[in-house]
Amino acid sequence: MEKKVFMIAMAVSAMLLVGCASKKDLAACKEENKALQTNYADTKEKLAAATARVASLEQQLVQQEKATNALQMALDKSLANASQNNVSIEKLVDQINESNQYIRHLVEVKSKSDSLNMVLTNNLTRSLSKEELKEVDVQVLKGVVYISLADNMLYKSGSYEINDRAAETLSKIAKIIKDYKDYDVLIEGNTDNVPIKRENIRNNWDLSCLRASSVVQALQNDYGVDPKRLTAGGRGEYNPLQPNTTELGKQRNRRTQIIITPKLDEFMDLIGQAPAED
Repeated sequence: MEKKVFMIAMAVSAMLLVGCASKKDLAACKEENKALQTNYADTKEKLAAATARVASLEQQLVQQEKATNALQMALDKSLANASQNNVSIEKLVDQINESNQYIRHLVEVKSKSDSLNMVLTNNLTRSLSKEELKEVDVQVLKGVVYISLADNMLYKSGSYEINDRAAETLSKIAKIIKDYKDYDVLIEGNTDNVPIKRENIRNNWDLSCLRASSVVQALQNDYGVDPKRLTAGGRGEYNPLQPNTTELGKQRNRRTQIIITPKLDEFMDLIGQAPAED
């Protein structure tokens, strides 16, 4: 009888030990899974940023190729005109040299503009947290910086009033805007195609303009951005990123863009006068 009791006790002890070991293994697996999920999220964010950067660089390359082709066509036309009008070789060489100097000048101006935009974008991206970067998209397209913010991050539901959650993000964007004083800022509101149902808002044109105006006034009144640099505009539902056939598409289309561009007069001063035509 004692032997039987002893055997039963040993069996129970073994089962308890196995149970403890299983719980430890399960806890370890959970920790490992949590770490893997964190690494996956970080990798996904880095991939998204890299993809956006590649797309921006590809777009800039296309624009550069177009500019080069246009300049080549102009040069070919000059050569043809010179041949038809029996222009002297010396004069033709002078024209070519002037054209080459102007081309180099344009390249220098574009490089300076691209460098400033890249620094601006990097400074802004570094200032935003990982959570903010999930709802804020920053891109450089055709020499212009686009900052796209989701509507649910900026506004109260179904409203054009800025919510409290947007304050920290807008303050960071405002600091960048104030640091780069030679840039103008266009705030552009966009909606999906669902009609707005509010007594004081007639349609999505009104909603998009009111939302843009709210951001402009927040940048001016709360964060001290010079209002002379700001412009508010709305595009309603007519500038969609994706079809409005799905909830995800509608969500992407409901956004406000902060568009930062070099001041036109400053840019023209950089370019200067084109070579005089004879």
